[in-house]
Amino acid sequence: MVATTGIFSGFAVRDIDAARSFYRDTLGLAIEDNEMSALNLALPQGGIVFIYPKDDHEPATYTILNLEVADIDVAVDQLVEAGVAIIRYENSYQDEKGIARGKAANMGPDIAWFTDPSGNILSVLSN
Repeated sequence: MVATTGIFSGFAVRDIDAARSFYRDTLGLAIEDNEMSALNLALPQGGIVFIYPKDDHEPATYTILNLEVADIDVAVDQLVEAGVAIIRYENSYQDEKGIARGKAANMGPDIAWFTDPSGNILSVLSN
């Protein structure tokens, strides 16, 4: 058994300044610079996600961060208003806003996907 003193997750970005602006200013999340020229994204229930620069960054092909929201329609409208493009997946059950309405079909939460400036896939979702 490994005796841990804490656990955190992390992901890479191409440009740390663009990430800081996007996560702090566009998404309104709590971001702090840390001593390693990286960022700490504070989680609402405690803990952090470590965001670090990587020159040869290749974005994942899956969702790396899910943001739970009270009202997905409001969240998507705010993202679009801020210039964020909603990803539309071919042959999906997304509506005209790009929201996959999973609750109505008993297929999980309502969810919409978008990317950060480094191409990392994120989502907003509402249970």
